[in-house]
Amino acid sequence: MSGDATRPWQRLSSGFEEARAREDSLDRLVEWPAQRELLGDVTGLSVLDAGCGNGAKLAQLATEGAVDCVGVDLSENFIEPPRGVRLVLGDLSDLAAVPGLSGRSFDRILFLQSFGYAADGVAALRTARSMLTDDGFILLTRTQPVRHALERAEQNGTSLGEEYFSTDAFSYRHRTWDEHVTLTKRPYTMSDLLNTFSAAGLWIDTTVEPQMAADLAERYPHKKAVLDRYLGILMFRLRPLQTPSSTAAR
Repeated sequence: MSGDATRPWQRLSSGFEEARAREDSLDRLVEWPAQRELLGDVTGLSVLDAGCGNGAKLAQLATEGAVDCVGVDLSENFIEPPRGVRLVLGDLSDLAAVPGLSGRSFDRILFLQSFGYAADGVAALRTARSMLTDDGFILLTRTQPVRHALERAEQNGTSLGEEYFSTDAFSYRHRTWDEHVTLTKRPYTMSDLLNTFSAAGLWIDTTVEPQMAADLAERYPHKKAVLDRYLGILMFRLRPLQTPSSTAAR
């Protein structure tokens, strides 16, 4: 899968963080709580956040016991990191080339809605896999592909199936982040995602499609309506496939 261009993200990052911080953002209401649950207890664990944005999520993990954490992002729109967190300017497409990461290993590696910016998804995940500790895993989240397909079908007067299986790149402007920046994306299907994981030597330990809690849905019906129509987000906990030789070594 081809990734999105990185230059627009450098302009969009501040608007994204402002939108994410709003009381009714789906990240605050649905995504981050589910991501945090999938991560589990991080006490004493090292975490690499690939595409960390301003680094706020990584900083929270550090306050909850994570150690020796590194966040990588192209925007350099970073918060002041707490002790035990280092935020680095770099490209998640080539983590091995990011200063200070060579030879490092991590218990948890995060791609939280950042994976679409990888120039080569398989290569990015292979590199991340090589940086995992023996019991480590990758937490990767991705927008449900049906969402983009349905939006394009509504805009183009086409069918869901036509747009879901289309391979043509599409462009749009994100009104909530910065309506003056045009993003170009290449569509993907569920099979594209699964095949990417397999090609990178990973298996899916757990998959979650988080929904809004009933009390929050009542409080924020406009956000519940968005999830009901466009489905939301997919979350994958990925672990390295064990080869016969590596299994025997254990």
